[in-house]
Formats: sequence, C-alpha cells, structure tokens
Amino acid sequence: MRKKGFTLIELLVVISVIAILVGIAVPRFKGMQDEANNSKANAESRVLQTAAESYYMNQTPNAYPATVTTLCAAYLNSASPLIVGDVLTDPFRSGGVEYNYIRSANGDYYVIFSYGPDGAADITGISDAGVLAGVDDDDIYSSNGTGF
Repeated sequence: MRKKGFTLIELLVVISVIAILVGIAVPRFKGMQDEANNSKANAESRVLQTAAESYYMNQTPNAYPATVTTLCAAYLNSASPLIVGDVLTDPFRSGGVEYNYIRSANGDYYVIFSYGPDGAADITGISDAGVLAGVDDDDIYSSNGTGF
C-alpha cells in the first residue's frame, strides 16, 4: 500500500522550477526600477526647470539662482511666491541628495541634472553660450541652453 504525499524527487523538481522563475523575474524587476527612476528624474527635472524659470521671472532684476548644491532648499522652497513645496531628490543617489544645478558664469544659462543609472556626474558645467560641458552619457538633464 502506497502512502499519500510527495517524493523527494518531486519536491526537488518543484523547488528547481521556482528557483528558475525567480532567476528570470529578479533581473526584469531591476530593469523596471531603472525605468521608473528614469521617468521620475525626467519629470522632476522638468518641474525644476519650470521652477527656475518662475524664479527668474519673479526676481528684480531678472536672475537665475546662483550655482548651489541645494537648489530647492536654498532658493525654490523659500522663494516668494512659493515655487516648489518639497525638496526633490535624485532617485539615482542615496541619502536624499538633491538634483545638481549649475549656472553659467554670465548667469544666462543653467542646467539641472540627475546622475543617471551609472551614479556618476557626467555633466561638469555649462558655458556662457549655453553649451553643456562634460560627457553626453546617461545623465538626465533639463537646461535653457543648447545641450552638448
């Protein structure tokens, strides 16, 4: 008379199938996180660009914020009228670090950028003609300049 239940081989087969499915799903999940971070960075950099333009229009004389590492905290969260209510942080950097902001030396151009998926700043500045300096790699940016 045979007992009801699973054999050891049946259990090993089921465990191996589950392991294969998990092995397929985990890399796809990581890719979906990167896509979500890219979308978030694109949207927030456009919000910050609009906020910088609003800041410019509300200054007498008109001027963009100076180059700082804390654009929201230093300018946009304390401006009157209030431009951005929360500090927006780069999804590709840990620890709640804000997006990078650089203004050209003549004050006419700026770039707001995220480090991008590689976690390294490839944009190093913006010229007085509005041309970005650095490497056109994976940084996600918004600018009133011409790009690379």
